[in-house]
Amino acid sequence: MSQPATILVIDDEPQIRKFLRISLVSQGYSVLEAATGVEGLSLAALNKPDVLVLDLGLPDMDGQQVLCEFREWSNAPVLVLSVRASEAQKVQALDAGANDYVTKPFGIQEFLARIRALLRQAPAGETQPAAVELGPLTIDLAFRRVLLDGVEVALTRKEFAVLAQLARYPGRVITQQQLLKDIWGPTHIENSHYLRIVVGHVRQTLADDPTCPRFIATEPGVGYRLLGG
Repeated sequence: MSQPATILVIDDEPQIRKFLRISLVSQGYSVLEAATGVEGLSLAALNKPDVLVLDLGLPDMDGQQVLCEFREWSNAPVLVLSVRASEAQKVQALDAGANDYVTKPFGIQEFLARIRALLRQAPAGETQPAAVELGPLTIDLAFRRVLLDGVEVALTRKEFAVLAQLARYPGRVITQQQLLKDIWGPTHIENSHYLRIVVGHVRQTLADDPTCPRFIATEPGVGYRLLGG
């Protein structure tokens, strides 16, 4: 028999989690629960849920941020379940990668029907790994950490973002314009000096000699490539 689908519920209200757990288990699903965004992302990285049910009003971080971080490495369906009913909130969540949005209070039969609908939607393309290991270098996309020879190294948000983008496609060339657009925004695609500075800092942190690179190779006039893919 096939394994039951795993539903991860991230919500800080214990009564909501209990209600959803009882309802989902009664339908044969396996349920994981988290009360905070950090705990939820950790469970998601370790267990790869088939559907994520996400509240936006979490105590440690905004649910929109949880959604964005989850979407950096997973394309599993996300159902937002929130008291925030404004159109702007819904548009923001859907634009950030949510597949559906249900406002509280909600009917459990409708909720279960939406879960079934999401499970029927097979994710398009491959799910990105939660972490990429290339020899001595580990890039943990889920927890935003970089380890070199098992020791964590410190990178700024922009430095990690560039390295993470390369890590999602190891061995492939990512153009300068694509990196600038993805990380700085479409209005900065001509600001290649931003990218050169950040890549230089990353190389320095990783002790990566650009003339004989172990990790990041420059493709002159084109972009960069993470070696090892």
